[in-house]
Amino acid sequence: MAHIDQLTILLVLLAYLAGSLPSAILVCHSMGIADPRQQGSGNPGASNVLRIGNRRAAAYTLLGDTGKGLVAVMVARWLNQSIDIQSLCGLAALLGHMVPCFNPRHGGKGVATGLGIALAISWPLALVLLLSWALIMAFSRIASLASICTAMLTPALSWLISPELTLLFSAISGLLLSRHWTNAYRLIRGEESKL
Repeated sequence: MAHIDQLTILLVLLAYLAGSLPSAILVCHSMGIADPRQQGSGNPGASNVLRIGNRRAAAYTLLGDTGKGLVAVMVARWLNQSIDIQSLCGLAALLGHMVPCFNPRHGGKGVATGLGIALAISWPLALVLLLSWALIMAFSRIASLASICTAMLTPALSWLISPELTLLFSAISGLLLSRHWTNAYRLIRGEESKL
């Protein structure tokens, strides 16, 4: 692991704060759409915004959540930080999204932010993950199923495409799966809604 200095601590802290920004809530508020935490699945993410709002709002939410992971990694890269520090910044943004400092109990599930990290740190892997998610989604029409299956595939796909990043993406996979256990329960019971 790279040496942890004051710049690293600052970058990780800023990444966490950026990750804590609630894209879905900000988008919905600006467009006159109900608070996504109080509607639909209660999740402040693009899928729920699509359910309760419209495609444009969902697209803005997706861009915002993806951007948090992307920017966190890219800023560290622009400042010539090592791949370890870039990874730490990406994970900090993901944790900020999942457990935001502003409202720890109402974080997102992290799929889009995880994609942003992948886009910044290994775009070939990001494209494969996105294709996997899209294919599963096309057949099932269930966003959570696509997310869970893709998260489960992520460590193996990382090992095949970017083996030096397997530890990072295994951690991301574990975090994503930890936020989808209620969805898994509903899937088993046949109660999960389709888009």
